[in-house]
Amino acid sequence: MALGGFGKCCRSLLHESAKGVFFGILQPSWIGGCIGAKRHLLSDNVIKLQDFQQRKLAVAHLVTGSEGNYIELFNEKLQRKELILRDELKLLLHLCQSADDMVIARDAIFRYHAENKNLAYGEFKFGPLFMRLCYEQGLEEMAAATLTDEKMRGFFNDATSFNIALDMLFTKGSYENALEVLRNMRIQGVPFNKDTMTLATGTCYKLNTAESFGICTALLEERQTKGHFIPRHAYCFAVALALRQNDIKKAQSLFSQIVSTDSRLCQNLNVVILAISGAVTDATAILSAAMLPKSSSFVKKPEFSQEVVDLLRLRSEGRPHMVKVEQTVNQLEQAGQVIQQSLDDMLCHTPAGRRKLAPIMEARRTSRRTLRPLQSTLLSE
Repeated sequence: MALGGFGKCCRSLLHESAKGVFFGILQPSWIGGCIGAKRHLLSDNVIKLQDFQQRKLAVAHLVTGSEGNYIELFNEKLQRKELILRDELKLLLHLCQSADDMVIARDAIFRYHAENKNLAYGEFKFGPLFMRLCYEQGLEEMAAATLTDEKMRGFFNDATSFNIALDMLFTKGSYENALEVLRNMRIQGVPFNKDTMTLATGTCYKLNTAESFGICTALLEERQTKGHFIPRHAYCFAVALALRQNDIKKAQSLFSQIVSTDSRLCQNLNVVILAISGAVTDATAILSAAMLPKSSSFVKKPEFSQEVVDLLRLRSEGRPHMVKVEQTVNQLEQAGQVIQQSLDDMLCHTPAGRRKLAPIMEARRTSRRTLRPLQSTLLSE
């Protein structure tokens, strides 16, 4: 198991500073340290915080009396150690509005799990609901502590609960705690999915240690062996981490496994890999190919980070292709294709997610003129 022996993983690797490929030349911030963007990695299609908040509003309007009264009454029920019913707990979790309410909610799920540990909860999962509440209230420490508490084993038996917590911890820059959550996820036997892999590799990239590098590569190798899908974003994190750890061969190997490398992030990483490995001519060719004719004003132009082009310039200094590199970079700058966004910002971006279809498009099934069901030939009416 890749995470089974976190403490022993990669102990044999050198921890002292080695003379790396960036020694003495430009060392971009995303390679030199772990400080950078702390944006969450999962879209709202996964977190589903907006949908959850809408349901909370709907529930609040349906409940008679004030929300505070219900929570106070529930707290009194907890004090009396009365049996907690499933629907009562669901209602409580939909009415929490503050950190104080969340303390009651946490105590409630502990009690509920203790009372129903040997029973099936049915199709409804309380884990994601509680994690979304923690996300909403910014209680990442409570989320991590609840997930990793031995008394709650079996309550959070889905990847979604762990992924929401991991995303929250990543957002707050709490990478060590995120790694601990990953450990517990593995210990509890909850399978990693594609979102978990993105979060795991992203966490390892941010930690940027020999140990996290070993964990990252071990996770990828394990998943590859089992034939499981690995997201491109996870590969990109692994490539960037390999570069940070001055392992250019590993970076090249990981990059070669990415099926589609036409994204902006992949193109920037490719230029860095080629520049570091000495293939400056190939790196320059990528930049040249990115320059589009002026007539193509409606086509989105490839963009390159200022960090990346500056690195290429330095790697070409004093060499025959220095003039070509300078000309190419100047043309890209004039075309507005060199941006200030760092590679760390590109790596830690928030995906847009899928757009929802407008309800009216789905509801259109009858003719406005005859009020009869539309036939296939009349759907364009």
